[in-house]
Amino acid sequence: MKYTDLAIIGGGPAGLCSAISAASSGAKVLLIDRNEKLGGQLIKQTHMFFGSEKQYASKRGFNISEILLDKLNDYKENVEILNNTTVLGLYEDGVITATKDEKYVKIKPKATIIATGASEKVLAFPNNDLPGIYGAGAVQTLMNVYGIRPGKKVLMIGAGNIGLIVSYQLMQAGVEVVGIIDAAPKIGGYLVHASKVRRMGVPILTRYTVKEAIGNDTLEKVVISKLDENWNPIEGTEEVIETDVMCISVGLSPLAELLQQAGCKMMYVPELGGIAPLRNENYETTVDSIFVAGDVAGVEEASSAMVEGYLTGLCAAEKIGFKHENYLELKKDYRNQLEALRSGPVGTKIRSGINKVMGV
Repeated sequence: MKYTDLAIIGGGPAGLCSAISAASSGAKVLLIDRNEKLGGQLIKQTHMFFGSEKQYASKRGFNISEILLDKLNDYKENVEILNNTTVLGLYEDGVITATKDEKYVKIKPKATIIATGASEKVLAFPNNDLPGIYGAGAVQTLMNVYGIRPGKKVLMIGAGNIGLIVSYQLMQAGVEVVGIIDAAPKIGGYLVHASKVRRMGVPILTRYTVKEAIGNDTLEKVVISKLDENWNPIEGTEEVIETDVMCISVGLSPLAELLQQAGCKMMYVPELGGIAPLRNENYETTVDSIFVAGDVAGVEEASSAMVEGYLTGLCAAEKIGFKHENYLELKKDYRNQLEALRSGPVGTKIRSGINKVMGV
């Protein structure tokens, strides 16, 4: 059995910031991630971030991951990293089981932070398993991590921020974006992103859905159709679009299976992407000393995930006896940052979802 003060599962933006915060409080941290390189979604994001200077505004995602890793290195005496490690289970007695290098590992922390992020949602339509049909995350990995263009022509499904940003990145890589469609009545992403792709001649069609994918060995065509006010396809409105790539960006769902296995109380909260854990203001779940941070607590932007990570790491360390010397000041600052990120009409949905998981 391997013992530690705090185990953090997930080395993305929330997990890295949790580790920095807890280690700076004096706790011994074990950071576990299934990938070779830490950073999660940040390492594939080439666009500049919004927010404030505290959330690294105007810096690109892959640069932010490097900044966070440098900060983590400042506390290397308190941090142990288990990369290339797959967590198998989180049990009611707090024991974590995992595999690393084909070896079985058992870990017993005093507290655990789950920062496993989210998985991409998919669409059901005929031939949705044809080669050439990707999730947006896979397309970002191909282009921004490995420098590989997914194809020549792309139809983007989803006009949220990810769909709009990835569309722009595809065009920067020399890929033709033949269009962006979304089932919703209006664009879900920021208009600044939508305006960029529209200025480059890309049509954005709302109230449209995929009816069918066509191809023999790979994707060749996509049939789309209009939707009525009840989200049903309208007969006779079908259009055929020739393309060799379809990129699906229709949202994310929290990767909450470990929380369910540990016995945490969960709730279906559509505003937060799906099944989310109930928690208190310190991001502690209904199971003692199991905390959450980032998209697994409710899908938001990476900026929010980072701030949540800092806050959760601070609170989890305090719970097990490692109180930061500026605990109250930092806690107030992180909460104020989250309130600012969730302010205005854009954050209405998120605020509603958070009220549900906190029982407000």
